[in-house]
Amino acid sequence: MRGRGLLLVSVVAALLVTVGTTAALLLVDPKQPKAEAIKTGGLAGGAVVALYALWLNDRRRRTEEARHELESEKVADERFSRAVELLGHEADQVRVGAMHVLAGLADSTPRYKQTVLSVLCAYLRRPFAHASLEEKPEDPDQAYFGDPGRRAAEVSHADDREMTVRMTAQRLVTDLLPWGEDPDGTAYHLDLTGAKLVHFRLEGRRFGRLVARRTQFYGITSARGLELAKPALFSGGTFHGRVDLRDARLHGGVSFQDTSFLGRVDLTGAEVGTFLHVSPLLPEVVGALEVLPGTAMRLDPAGWPLVGDGRPADGRPAVLPDHVQRD
Repeated sequence: MRGRGLLLVSVVAALLVTVGTTAALLLVDPKQPKAEAIKTGGLAGGAVVALYALWLNDRRRRTEEARHELESEKVADERFSRAVELLGHEADQVRVGAMHVLAGLADSTPRYKQTVLSVLCAYLRRPFAHASLEEKPEDPDQAYFGDPGRRAAEVSHADDREMTVRMTAQRLVTDLLPWGEDPDGTAYHLDLTGAKLVHFRLEGRRFGRLVARRTQFYGITSARGLELAKPALFSGGTFHGRVDLRDARLHGGVSFQDTSFLGRVDLTGAEVGTFLHVSPLLPEVVGALEVLPGTAMRLDPAGWPLVGDGRPADGRPAVLPDHVQRD
């Protein structure tokens, strides 16, 4: 009904414009041929109809785009739900496929990226055991090297397949995070509490908060050039292998409360701001951590190699009660 009403209004307006234009032309120049005046008036009236047609086409286009967007969102929601369901499938190749579907969805539909990251992190938080993590935690890839018979006896095929799935999840988490010239400035959040991570890599990634309380890091943990705008919490975690934090920018603060470092930690060029909570168990450190001005301390970082204007003076008391709980 509304469309018919607008059409009627446009026709009436076109007639009025035609009559009005013709009359005006004849009044201004009575000597001109009436046919020319009527022709000009008709063109003016036709322009009104043409404007209505353009508006109608634009309205139809916007309606079609909205319908297409709704359909696309519905398809994306269905893909997401189906992929999450398949993460519980018995076959490892199905779980790997589901993870790639989720990653593709995060790339094509940005509103899903944080959700997909959370789902992948939740998968990594699932209980997991593999004999190589116990045999050679500092480098699980080298466990049973040269002794395939022992490996065959102690490592099940199911454990190997699950390790492959988990390594896929780790890689996709890394790939989804912004880095380099990516303009995405979203402060994504990773919750890896209690997870077991093997050769975890976050080189050059930029995001918001990293929660890794009681997390077990096996092999080399590489976070060179990492940039965090919010806290990194490693409370109660264990790094079984080497840790590469060269040129990391931990401007949201970092907590190593009760964190164990069983390998070397490279802090060359790394910066920390907001707060620093060190572990009393001093690791083998290469380089020094630059403390930015205004950085608060929970414990006396005596023994830790610190540089920068924000480092505490000798004997400075702790001034950071429960700061790690703040955003």
